[in-house]
Amino acid sequence: MFSDTELKVITGTSNKPLAERIASSMGISLCEIELRRFSDGEIFVKICQNIRGMDCFVVQPTNPPADNILELLLIIDALKRSSAGRITAVIPYYGYGRQDRKDQPRVCISAKLVANLITMAGTDRVMTLDLHSHQIQGFFDIPSDHLYTLPIFLEYFRSLNLKNVVVVSPDIGGAKMARGYAGRLDAPLAFIEKRRPQPNEAVSLNIIGEVSGRDAIIVDDIIDTGGTLAAACETLASKNPNSIYVGCTHAVLSGKAVEDLQKAPLTEVAVTDTIQIPEEKKFPKLKVLTVAELLGKAISYIHNDESVSTLFVD
Repeated sequence: MFSDTELKVITGTSNKPLAERIASSMGISLCEIELRRFSDGEIFVKICQNIRGMDCFVVQPTNPPADNILELLLIIDALKRSSAGRITAVIPYYGYGRQDRKDQPRVCISAKLVANLITMAGTDRVMTLDLHSHQIQGFFDIPSDHLYTLPIFLEYFRSLNLKNVVVVSPDIGGAKMARGYAGRLDAPLAFIEKRRPQPNEAVSLNIIGEVSGRDAIIVDDIIDTGGTLAAACETLASKNPNSIYVGCTHAVLSGKAVEDLQKAPLTEVAVTDTIQIPEEKKFPKLKVLTVAELLGKAISYIHNDESVSTLFVD
């Protein structure tokens, strides 16, 4: 339980329900903020409470549209100009994080640019959740805390009492994440060999590992178009697993993702509420887990100058 006079949680419009759940888990109310648009679409931000000298946490995922990033920057600027004591940007989903290196000529590195914008706006600290690439932490010249949803998914999958589990990575790049799950679930590991002819298009080829007759759990960080996941499920289904579950942190669900996932031979897709999922994108096989308590605890630990890493001691 905290006093509203010492700590403030502020949010934009990107995922207000998550911010409300975070504040509720901490026993406080959200800071009052006026956020509206002028007739030409420009965003107006006003902090409606005194926050001078206070510890302020801005909860705002930066998924598209780009206005979500701009809202975050404007809220940070308003807090800075209102003499906030410390400003922490809590970014459950770090948008534009997949462009994190120059892998071909004449391309931008948007993950670094967004990090620069957030820092220059006046942020003192950043908190993120399951970054697409760990190197993004190094793009910030301010303290950063990278949290993981692994404990949330572990608790959920253990509650299902699955037997003879195998953890599956949808590609070789996800091996480290999958290995973390496999070790804690005391399960073997399998990989799907994948080729991507072009962005947002994936073709799964071979399975490395034994999945026949097992409860397969595919783990990944992002479901965007769902192409990789649907292809992975098709490949797995051909090897006769007992069931196919999916655990994925960020549910972007763009394009035909919902349609393709409903058709895919899977038992259930578990995601988190880092991104607000509209009602029209929810379907019977989708299970949404909340990260509110995890983020609430992390905010509390940072506020009290305690170690955030203790949240992930297994």
